Amino acid sequence: MRTKNRCFVFLVALTTMVAVVWPIPGPVAGQAPSIALRTPWGEPDLQGIWNNPFVTPLERPKEFGTRQFLTEDEIAAEERRLREQSKGRGRDSREGTGTERDVARAYNEHWFGDPSLLRGTRTSLIVDPPDGRIPSLTAEAQQRIATKREYLQALLQGTSGGRPGPISPRRAERSPDYNLDRMNRADGPEDRGGPERCFGSNLPVLLQSGSFGGVARIVQSPGSVGIYYDIGQGQGLSRLIPVTDRPHMPKHIRQRYGDAIGHWEGDTLVVDITNFTQKTEFQGSRENLHLIERYRRVDANTLSFQVTMDDPTTWTRPWTTVQELKKNSDQKNQVYEGGCHEGNYGLIGMLANTRAAEKAFAEGRGPDPATQDNATGGVGRPQN
Repeated sequence: MRTKNRCFVFLVALTTMVAVVWPIPGPVAGQAPSIALRTPWGEPDLQGIWNNPFVTPLERPKEFGTRQFLTEDEIAAEERRLREQSKGRGRDSREGTGTERDVARAYNEHWFGDPSLLRGTRTSLIVDPPDGRIPSLTAEAQQRIATKREYLQALLQGTSGGRPGPISPRRAERSPDYNLDRMNRADGPEDRGGPERCFGSNLPVLLQSGSFGGVARIVQSPGSVGIYYDIGQGQGLSRLIPVTDRPHMPKHIRQRYGDAIGHWEGDTLVVDITNFTQKTEFQGSRENLHLIERYRRVDANTLSFQVTMDDPTTWTRPWTTVQELKKNSDQKNQVYEGGCHEGNYGLIGMLANTRAAEKAFAEGRGPDPATQDNATGGVGRPQN
């Protein structure tokens, strides 16, 4: 009897502990926000599966000037235009069967989302500068980008997709930067683009609408925030953001997704990110990229995500984007790990195919692979 009583007391105590630490359920969809939008340890609750159902351009069309929002009539007109535009994509067309351009279509319309997706109320994701445009590139960045573009174009010389003439002698040269582009060469994996090498997405992750737009799952614990992105074609990534007052790591320590440090400013989580590497790229910026992210729960079903990009070696001034993300059902919307190339056998196949083509050419069979366009999908220009 005494043993049974001890077991009963233990079970009661254990049940009480679980009841105390179990997360407070969030508000039911449609309810107004309340004090329940906080974690059990008192911080603002950002948790959930978030996506962006809206089509909004990164840069503002120039005709809108400094106007940030569309009227209801303009939104309706834009949604009609998007539906018409989706009909002309041509991904279900088999025109030009057997050509590189046909193969480059890769996916049919099924993978690109519902053509009746909502047009966002904003004229652009960029809210600063006031004109909603990416700031001008610095002279240093313009030279850097021009040098890489010239290099990629030279590798196309003498191919069916490039300029006429002999094969470029520059095929033996190394890339002027850490290559993340699809160059017209396959001597090794470094010659292929970042997505082909399963590098995943870069920061900042600006969620786009559509099937490839993906979702972000946010989970919290005392002292840290975790974000997993199910995005793109196997380009998912996972982040763990410490909420701390420690300084950034020394500048010589670089990481693919940078060194992120979070802190709370009222109900806003502010994340400062530095120490990127040359192996990441965003709009021309690489290791000198500096991001400041801001996450704020607007209501039960809306999360405001703001990010400021700064790099004095790339842009003439910082710039800021804003997205209003919507909460998905925690039960109906599963988030899956993004697997790229199922072990990246695809990249192995690309390189093996080139070696086989080179061997065949050396034996007098087939064309010289150096004269073929393996970079642009038959459209005749580098993808940079």
